[in-house]
Amino acid sequence: MSIELRAAPTPTAPGLLLRPWRDDDVDDLLAAYRDPVLRSWTRYPVSTPADARAFLRRSRQGWSAGRRFSFAVVEPSPEGPRLVANVILKEITPGRPYAEVGYWTAAPARGRGVAPRAVAAVTEWAFARFAAGGLTRLELLHQVDNAASCRVAEKSGYVFQEVLPARPPFPRDGHRHVRWRG
Repeated sequence: MSIELRAAPTPTAPGLLLRPWRDDDVDDLLAAYRDPVLRSWTRYPVSTPADARAFLRRSRQGWSAGRRFSFAVVEPSPEGPRLVANVILKEITPGRPYAEVGYWTAAPARGRGVAPRAVAAVTEWAFARFAAGGLTRLELLHQVDNAASCRVAEKSGYVFQEVLPARPPFPRDGHRHVRWRG
């Protein structure tokens, strides 16, 4: 798939390129998942090259099926493009009015406004791309103790909706944030 999205630069941060994951992202994916904070928030950590290849295969399958759209978020650096985040649009079903947005941010990119800009870019794309199929609402879910995700949701225009009870595999209650198609 050749879809590329862009998030504009800010006075203190470069622009972002959001693109489908590629086979040559294995090393960057493994490096991102070495971070214990990222590993603590994810259901499926990527620990080995085989795990990374499986992540990339699932990403391609999601794009092919038209139901899950996972974007590698990269920013320019003197050494070349650097992976800074992942944003995923999931559970797209024609006729269903809602879907979910998820994301993670690589450790070196945290606190620099990467996640809110990337989530906002995917949100705008999703509403434009899937409005004809009935999409009117996106949800961003996270565990109650993930304050950084609350901030990302708010900065991305997602409004706190409710507390959700814990359910496996998540051990704690969660927050549901919602953004409506404008």
